[in-house]
Amino acid sequence: MSKSSSAALPLTRPDPTEEFPVRDEWEHAHTDYTLPAQRRSPASLTDSEADWRDYLEHSTPNGWLIRNSAMTEALISGQPLHLLHVTRGIEAIRTSGQVHVSAGCLVGALYCSPLTPQGERLRPHNLGAYLMQTKPSTTPLVFEVTADAPVRPKGIDYLHLGAIHLRTYLRYQNLLTPAETDQLDRAVLAGLRAAAPFLDVALRNATGHATTPAAEFVDALADAVPHVPVLGYLYFEVLSEYLMLHSVTPESKAYAAEGELNNWLYKRLAFAAVDGMDQLFDLARFNPRHHRLVQLFEGLEADLAPGVAEYVRRRLSHLLARTALDPSQDAAAVTFQDAELDRLRKAAPGLIGQMVFRRIRYMTRYSQLYHCFEKSKALEAWEYWNGEGIPTPFNGLLPKGEIGIHPVYPRSTVRVWVAEQDGRGCLHPVEEIKAVVTPHLASWWAPPRQDAI
Repeated sequence: MSKSSSAALPLTRPDPTEEFPVRDEWEHAHTDYTLPAQRRSPASLTDSEADWRDYLEHSTPNGWLIRNSAMTEALISGQPLHLLHVTRGIEAIRTSGQVHVSAGCLVGALYCSPLTPQGERLRPHNLGAYLMQTKPSTTPLVFEVTADAPVRPKGIDYLHLGAIHLRTYLRYQNLLTPAETDQLDRAVLAGLRAAAPFLDVALRNATGHATTPAAEFVDALADAVPHVPVLGYLYFEVLSEYLMLHSVTPESKAYAAEGELNNWLYKRLAFAAVDGMDQLFDLARFNPRHHRLVQLFEGLEADLAPGVAEYVRRRLSHLLARTALDPSQDAAAVTFQDAELDRLRKAAPGLIGQMVFRRIRYMTRYSQLYHCFEKSKALEAWEYWNGEGIPTPFNGLLPKGEIGIHPVYPRSTVRVWVAEQDGRGCLHPVEEIKAVVTPHLASWWAPPRQDAI
């Protein structure tokens, strides 16, 4: 062997300074609800993730479903999984033999919901029933995923993806023009400075240094959402959690008896709170003030209205600290006043990453940039899922029924059928299609905002 070829060998080895931090970020963004909470969190928080997990599991009517949902039981059973996907592109799938995955909360998986075999029928999860009822122009497809082993029930929590968004942006920043980069930085910084008073108040609440009146907190949150749109997502997810875990309506009890959290609740909340949400589900527009919030809950489940604002204050403050700040930080020492991007990229990479990600989505050139940024994250997710034995990742905020199919998992087989729905709402596979789930991201589009870059 020549000296030159020998000298080149070390360059082929993975660089541990790159490989392991990347894997750690993806591990940090996943949750296994069958195991104790293990995620690192910033210092000085009044409550730990384990404290909240214990409360939610044992002190709410439906908390037992966090650990023991029907979806979780199906994943760990080792049996083939049956999943529902609804599509408007059935003819394109037949012609191409391909089913494309999507970005979003599942990063790079085919969005589905569980199906439960009942003899010759497949009963949809209530999320799937909702999708079929509200999207009548779509075709239901049944996927059968057979893995070589029981599936690890690890779900991906998109609220914890901020550091990954930021790292991806910095890696591919040269895809933007200098003018676009400057405008993006200015927009993020302006949003941070406008929302800084609320962000600091939330951290003080999370660390026990303040107990803001709940109504005042919710109004300040609502005012901050237009400046830091990810707060709308956080606000909505906190309310969804509160609804699904606390609801005791006959409908929710019936779904719980099937091992399911009630997804209809948060859908009704979103559509009642934001005009046009049925046309474009954009949680950046979700910001009801306190009076409106109470009205919404009185219409959804009146008994839950009195406690909702205080729940938002406590839970959102805690989740903001955990998802915004780097785990190495002391939450009591961080401030967003006099914000400087260089400092906050280190102290609050989760928040900065989420803000950058959402600003880029509304750039004029996003249709050109989408695949560059999102495919990079999808590739990392696929690598992580392969290493962890996850052919079917799910939305890990809660095991509520949003589950996907990983397109390049090497140890599973996937079959797909067109299905028909019977009078009882169950599905019957009627035509097997020769199609494969492929690692191609479906196009994503959003209308540009008035302040688009």
